[in-house]
Amino acid sequence: MPGGVSSPVRAFKSVGGQPIVFDHVKGAYAWDVDGNRYIDYIGTWGPAICGHAHPDVLKALHEALEKGTSFGAPSSLENVLAEMVIDAVPSIEMVRFVNSGTEACMSVLRLMRAFTGREKIIKFEGCYHGHADMFLVKAGSGVATLGLPDSPGVPKSTTDNTLTAPFNDLEAVKALFEANPDAIAGVILEPIVGNAGFIPPDAGFLPGLQELTREYGALLVFDEVMTGFRIAYGGAQEKFGITPDLTTLGKIIGGGLPVGAYGGRRDIMAMVAPAGPMYQAGTLSGNPLAMTAGIKTLELLRQPGTYEQLDRITKRLATGLLQIAKETGHASCGGQISGMFGFFFTAGPVHNYEDAKLSDLSKFSRFHRGMLEHGVYLAPSQFEAGFTSLAHTDEDIDHTLEAARTVLSSL
Repeated sequence: MPGGVSSPVRAFKSVGGQPIVFDHVKGAYAWDVDGNRYIDYIGTWGPAICGHAHPDVLKALHEALEKGTSFGAPSSLENVLAEMVIDAVPSIEMVRFVNSGTEACMSVLRLMRAFTGREKIIKFEGCYHGHADMFLVKAGSGVATLGLPDSPGVPKSTTDNTLTAPFNDLEAVKALFEANPDAIAGVILEPIVGNAGFIPPDAGFLPGLQELTREYGALLVFDEVMTGFRIAYGGAQEKFGITPDLTTLGKIIGGGLPVGAYGGRRDIMAMVAPAGPMYQAGTLSGNPLAMTAGIKTLELLRQPGTYEQLDRITKRLATGLLQIAKETGHASCGGQISGMFGFFFTAGPVHNYEDAKLSDLSKFSRFHRGMLEHGVYLAPSQFEAGFTSLAHTDEDIDHTLEAARTVLSSL
């Protein structure tokens, strides 16, 4: 396997040393092949919001396994999960299931162009929308981890139609629209950046994007693969009161199994085959196991007090880390929203990817290694958000903060 891994950030290139090889996970914890236990703040990069291997999810999956692993035909489970997604996410009137966040973003890009008849798109520096060619321009953590500005093998002709702007810079977006008034199909962004570290939107940024896209006849697309069902049950768009034209989802809606989805306004989604002329297909799309895990996970998230608990536990962690960094003499900044958090080794504030790159990466590498030695597993890159789950306890937070104090005092 290239680099010994199936996805680049797992190789620890950004933090040094050898990657941890997992054996099994449960609740808030992961065990490596040597039997060491870690408090896990990656949660399989977001999906494990209820905790790893939740018994209700496992039970539902065991029952689904008896019926088969793949149908290659319609399943009633697709309808159940589709209705749950449509009920939850303000922008989605119709939804199509796929197999990954990359596939969802690649498909929504084609749909943006098909619906508008335009070819250019705007994305933001540091926002990652999967590894399709059009999106590998200033693409954040996946590329930053390897120190590459872009990926070789991506033709210049492919990215000529990708325009970029700094996150939280409305004037830069306005200038791009003014320079290309009839050519931009839409704007796609992570409403809360998670692939350049945790960066929330400034007040007025998301409403401003909505106004600009409407003014110029373009589409507004929220990539909620990471934030969907994590920031709130209806995602970041519910949290911030913005209804985009299209949305991509993944991670949580598959309960830890491979999944993706894109959806939005009915008139736009009616372009997708077989309802319309824009082709997109997938052998494993709507896989019954992924649908089952997603349904059960969303059922668990609908229980009262879920997001209040996530917010409480994550706030304790994020504020505690920043306070300890201050007390031990380290410049830092960061924050959290619901079950998503992050911090940077820079005084900040961090409004975009360029700000994030001012972080002390060497210090983060040493901090990451120290936390591993104290049984805390953080994302192996300064440019990744962290995730908590309903399985994390106050004792887990206490242990994490004690470890952080020990490690930061030694750096």
